[in-house]
Amino acid sequence: MNRNERIARAITLSGKSKSEIASLCKVAPSAVTQWISGESKTLKAESVFALAKATGFRAEWLTFGTGPERAIEAGPNNSQGELIGLASVWDAETPLDDDEVELPYYAEVEFAAGNGMTEVVEVADRKLRFSKDTLRAAGVQPDCAAVARVKGRSMERLILDGAAIGFDTSFTNIVDGEIYAFNQDGMLRVKYLYSMPSNSVRVRSENADEYPDEILSAEQFQEIAMLGRVFWWSTVRRSPRR
Repeated sequence: MNRNERIARAITLSGKSKSEIASLCKVAPSAVTQWISGESKTLKAESVFALAKATGFRAEWLTFGTGPERAIEAGPNNSQGELIGLASVWDAETPLDDDEVELPYYAEVEFAAGNGMTEVVEVADRKLRFSKDTLRAAGVQPDCAAVARVKGRSMERLILDGAAIGFDTSFTNIVDGEIYAFNQDGMLRVKYLYSMPSNSVRVRSENADEYPDEILSAEQFQEIAMLGRVFWWSTVRRSPRR
């Protein structure tokens, strides 16, 4: 089943009209028609997740056809979340499965001087095991994939605080509306990026109400170390306070 066929199936089974889907996804009805026909060859991340929310189908299934069509409902024997991409952390003694690869893990670490300053580095003794099938579906080479963990609420509704992300280190050129991981002044940031006039860059959060857009000049952007385009993230709902 191709992506446009999956989208058509999701919309049909949702019981919503194309006009309703367009309104919920904040696009023109003609865009939805192009998604269904396959005329549209690209689909922005925000459109995928809006479509997933509107239809009740999983974003990863809509995009790649991997995993179940719909998220598993939380119940007495189910966790309140969804494991996307089949990533797992194991001790060093556990052998890799045939369909697994170990990915390097990046994190903010404090300088030894103890002055509170941080830097983003690869943590040598920490790896995350990842499904080769998911990497293939995402079009990412195993030796170009790495993982990190998100801190903060700036990308919430889409990427929650504490979520693991996977990024493609070979994909650092800006495609408007894609999500990127980057190192800015020792902070690991995950944001939408957009190219602007005069080589400036717009930095946008999913949680735009609390985190307004930032505009980085060409000079400021030169100081940023791009880590790569984010192609995967975990979704886990933490238990609310009781």
